[in-house]
Amino acid sequence: MFTAKMPIVKNTLYCCHLLGIIFLFSCSKAPALINVKGHKKALDNITTIIQESGLQTNIGIKIVELESNEIIYEWNTQALFNPASNNKLYTCIAALAMLDTGKTFSTSVYQDSIAVYLVGGGDPHLTLNQLDTMAQTISDTLKLHLGQDYWFQNNRIRMRTIDLAKKINYLILDDSMLDDVPYGPGWMWDEGSWWYAAQISALSVNENCVDFYVTPGIIDHPVSIKTNPVTRYISITNQSITVDDTTDFKKLKITRDWKKLNNSFAITGNVLDTASTDTFQRNVHDPTMYSGTVFAEMLQSRGINIEHVIKGILPAGTMKVAEHRSKPVQHALTEFMKKSENLTAELLVKHIGAVVYDTVGTWNNGLLAIKTFLHDTVGIDTNTFRLSDGSGVSRYNYSSPDHFIKLLTWAYNNKTVWDKFLNTFPIGGWDGTLEDRMQNEESLAKIIAKTGTLSGVSCLSGYIFTTRGDPLAFSILMNGYVDEAKPFRNLQDKIVNALTEIKL
Repeated sequence: MFTAKMPIVKNTLYCCHLLGIIFLFSCSKAPALINVKGHKKALDNITTIIQESGLQTNIGIKIVELESNEIIYEWNTQALFNPASNNKLYTCIAALAMLDTGKTFSTSVYQDSIAVYLVGGGDPHLTLNQLDTMAQTISDTLKLHLGQDYWFQNNRIRMRTIDLAKKINYLILDDSMLDDVPYGPGWMWDEGSWWYAAQISALSVNENCVDFYVTPGIIDHPVSIKTNPVTRYISITNQSITVDDTTDFKKLKITRDWKKLNNSFAITGNVLDTASTDTFQRNVHDPTMYSGTVFAEMLQSRGINIEHVIKGILPAGTMKVAEHRSKPVQHALTEFMKKSENLTAELLVKHIGAVVYDTVGTWNNGLLAIKTFLHDTVGIDTNTFRLSDGSGVSRYNYSSPDHFIKLLTWAYNNKTVWDKFLNTFPIGGWDGTLEDRMQNEESLAKIIAKTGTLSGVSCLSGYIFTTRGDPLAFSILMNGYVDEAKPFRNLQDKIVNALTEIKL
């Protein structure tokens, strides 16, 4: 009897002890900041802001004046944090230094007597309209040369265009410029179908997502669903209901059965009959086949008989019939920094690997090239941090405020990359991920910075040009909180805004 009750007693004591700890932490104030260093005019001000917030989180901060290299504020600067999208700072600098920023990405179409070939060049911003334009070009070319002879050297066949359009029934997809690993190291297995975790491919279109347009239907009937593109590549089960009140209201969900590696989407939940049309983006499995299937459908709509879509390699002797060239790399860098585009970041990593090592681009060779650059050129000790992808989606990334300040300082002092780097940043209160933050119309200060957000992670690193023109570099990294990110972003904004007004 006695021994049987012992586990119950122990468990009860353990639970009481645990509840006591939880209560203490839930009621505690922000911990005292120990060993804080920096400029005397900034120390008390920023420390007070942090302590008065009452927020519980691990935090590291470093702020330096760039002209004098004086430390304005530092705390916990060597501690490692998951930087989330602050990782894009490494990718952006490396791309500026190692890629031709005037270079464009090419997506090309070739043909021979049996097939059309769609060749991906790693363009992160290829649109459905641009893909459709290439389909139209092929159709127009065939019509323009209707009845003319074509000679295909690889299989030594001469065919007339009228026969060519009838006999070409294969579309072959060549994505071999980059490897076929779709997810970065350390990406969470259950990210599912969210747009920010789209698979990576040298042949990508529409950010490897489908756009869902959701409009209320008749009350007690399914919600109206339209997609862009309209394609057989996906299937939809619509179990959503239009309602006229919020009683037992269930939020609309659009999910892909990612566990089965397919493109079956289920739509559930409710939409109010008074709601306006809303747009959702969901990623697809196997973006190469997605791009190819959509392109085949575009060709079929123009009378080109595509029956089979397969992956393969472009053979010698084929004829180029269409090509789309993107805007330059510099434009891609600006887009991915301001909008925090993960797909672009990872494609850039693989492009860097392909260029530096003159081989197929991979995460391994791309990240090796970036880390080598950061170590040899920027002067960052790469043995003291971990770089696992280009976007910051990975949970394996770890950096410190010291690392980011080293990078930001180097960029400021390197006139080859400075202007281009500066122009990629979101501007506080103006655009990108900072459009709705740090809005102070009365201030003459300028804040440009890269955000970083994951569950339990909120980071902000960049530059401040104070009202007096003093250029500051800062890095504020926060990890380990449970609640929503907004209070922690607000704390970052208060620190940064305070720095704009400090007269050093």
